[in-house]
Amino acid sequence: MAVQQGSEATPDQEETPLLDRISSPADLKSLTISQLPALAAELRHELIEIVSRNGGHLGASLGAIELTIALHWVFDSPRDRIVWDVGHQAYAHKLLTGRRDRFVTIRQENGLSGFLSRDESEHDAFGAGHASTSISAALGMAVAFSQSAEPDRRVVAVIGDGALTGGMAFEALNNAGILDLPFLVILNDNEMSIAPNVGAMSRYLDRVRTDPRYNRAKDELARITERLPQGELLVELGKRWKDSLKEFIYHSMIWEELGYTYMGPIDGHDVRALVEALRQATLVPGPVFLHVVTEKGRGFAGAETDRERGHAVSAPSIPGAPPSPPKYQDVFAETVIKLAKDDPRIIAITAAMPTGTSLAKFQTVYPERFFDVGIAEQHAVTFAAGLAAEGMRPVVGIYSTFLQRAYDQIIHDVCLQRLPVT
Repeated sequence: MAVQQGSEATPDQEETPLLDRISSPADLKSLTISQLPALAAELRHELIEIVSRNGGHLGASLGAIELTIALHWVFDSPRDRIVWDVGHQAYAHKLLTGRRDRFVTIRQENGLSGFLSRDESEHDAFGAGHASTSISAALGMAVAFSQSAEPDRRVVAVIGDGALTGGMAFEALNNAGILDLPFLVILNDNEMSIAPNVGAMSRYLDRVRTDPRYNRAKDELARITERLPQGELLVELGKRWKDSLKEFIYHSMIWEELGYTYMGPIDGHDVRALVEALRQATLVPGPVFLHVVTEKGRGFAGAETDRERGHAVSAPSIPGAPPSPPKYQDVFAETVIKLAKDDPRIIAITAAMPTGTSLAKFQTVYPERFFDVGIAEQHAVTFAAGLAAEGMRPVVGIYSTFLQRAYDQIIHDVCLQRLPVT
């Protein structure tokens, strides 16, 4: 049962018979594979009920439920390490790793963290809050295990398509590809970060999802074989041929060139397919890149199509509370728009947060003078420095917590060169 944001209902324990049996990943393994879709429905129900009241990053976690179940069904956490990027997608992970009784406290004072925390659970292999760190951390763990008395321990990094645009993720992918360790990177590709993904990598992933050669060949195979005796059986057998076709089409993809065995795209809401893909990945001796396509906010009304609603929900407002003052970011954006009207040199830049910084309003008025560079704070600052060096007046809007990543660029590329970057 999906409830709308702001519901006061409490999780109905009678509706979660499978989830009631799970207090650790070991309990999950007692379920049959045919029971896993029903467990996914129970998890989705519980997440919507609680996060709708407490607020939190609901969308990514709803989209990753089947993937989370498959990971804990195939791997052996905490012996095997599952490293989640950012932490937005890990709420189901918390419910399956012994924290269900405290999940009602998530994001509350003295309650569960809304992110991953090594202090909170042995199943949280690495803390996360900022994007693009998972592959680096997971690779470090894989190297550590390879040099230990337990080299058979597995490590998995789960990263979203938005976080994959971060430079640190590419640095780690590049490094991991040459080490030839048993190491799994899972791309949770929900096509919908907080804001639209930008850049060449986003366009590349779009092509992978929708390559017409694969889809045409798949449809033609179905048409031909269904005309033959036992056509339906041949179609089923033809699935193996389709896998080979994809391997042929994508053999020279960027992942293969980087040294990975590429698998996918896989339907991220088909638990059986995910389990089979993860099992196959464990048989590969070197690094594997598994491309999983999911729907952000799956099961939550409106979240599949509304980026902001799909990313996070807020706790219900208090009835009778006084109206809030204008938001700082709204005043900021409106001021930049006014200044830009009289100064054509003003350029607005953000790092994947056009709505959070309210610079989306600037984009509406001056689309040709607005740049969203993706999760790339370092690049955003030095890009602005280059603009300023040629007479422009760039304004960079970045949350203070994310600006930590660009301190070197602020000092080296802006301040030392006395460039007019705001």
